[in-house]
Amino acid sequence: MKKIFLLWEIPLALLSFVFYKVMKLLIGNLFTVYLTLNKKKASQWRVLSKKMINAPLILPVLMTKGPRWNTHAVIGTLGPFTVNESIAINIKTANNSARSWIAVIYSFPAYKTVTSIESDKINQDNDWHTVKLPSGKYSLGVRYYNRSEAINYPAIKLDDSLFVDSYSVPSNINDYYYDLIKAKNWFYSSLHYYIFTILKLRDYLPESFVRREYLPVGAPDTHFAYNYLDSQQALQIAIEPEIIEQFDIYFTLYDRSSLPLSWCIITEPKYLLSPQDNKGYFLLRIRPKPEHSDTTFKVKSELLNIDSSIQHWVVSS
Repeated sequence: MKKIFLLWEIPLALLSFVFYKVMKLLIGNLFTVYLTLNKKKASQWRVLSKKMINAPLILPVLMTKGPRWNTHAVIGTLGPFTVNESIAINIKTANNSARSWIAVIYSFPAYKTVTSIESDKINQDNDWHTVKLPSGKYSLGVRYYNRSEAINYPAIKLDDSLFVDSYSVPSNINDYYYDLIKAKNWFYSSLHYYIFTILKLRDYLPESFVRREYLPVGAPDTHFAYNYLDSQQALQIAIEPEIIEQFDIYFTLYDRSSLPLSWCIITEPKYLLSPQDNKGYFLLRIRPKPEHSDTTFKVKSELLNIDSSIQHWVVSS
């Protein structure tokens, strides 16, 4: 059966891999041109929502730029914009909107991470936090975790001049995830077909390659655990009580097309996902709780054993 799997899966996975890379380049270039020409959009907070993903080009962009949907965070982006010396973020607004948040500055148009601002690692004495940058073009992404009922995206200054004011979003803005699987079609299935295959063959591939393909925009200060799930294969995760106490453990299950099927926050030492009808993959995002931001625990995850019916994982320190 394994030989049959290899004969069938590997050629299709290679085609999918090439298709994904070509589409990522084409769609990314189209979006870059769109943002460059549409300067009004570039100077507004774009927060993921049902309305936003229904706009032309947005869903294909998201499915090629960051296809492992973070169902546990409210996510907003801004830019591109030109910086001569510095960017400043109103952290008072961000702190009032979420107990834990991260702002990532990307180069434009390469979208390479330049630096990040994390709520638990900055001086909170002032309302504004400033980052010095080389002259150039950038974009900004802000993720809110442990969010409040009142959610506002912060005002931003560029070179000490106000670039965008704070922006309010509804507390249920992430409800669009419940229907996102309805967007599944041949295009998204073809884009991400190869991911299941490289996860299943990860013992034979460089781990850096597998991680890069699965976590293209993985956030700093987050431990990730992930793997494929065959059809009719259960998943069991055992977690040390100290990890439960000091970390938020976010679980998301994806369809093979990379659209989210289900998600939860794990709060008990044992988690069991019942067998699923179709092939897919999962992702654990493990972040320190805000009250334990200075934890000395280093999270480790390990696949203990696997067979056709179940995978056993352990998360420890």
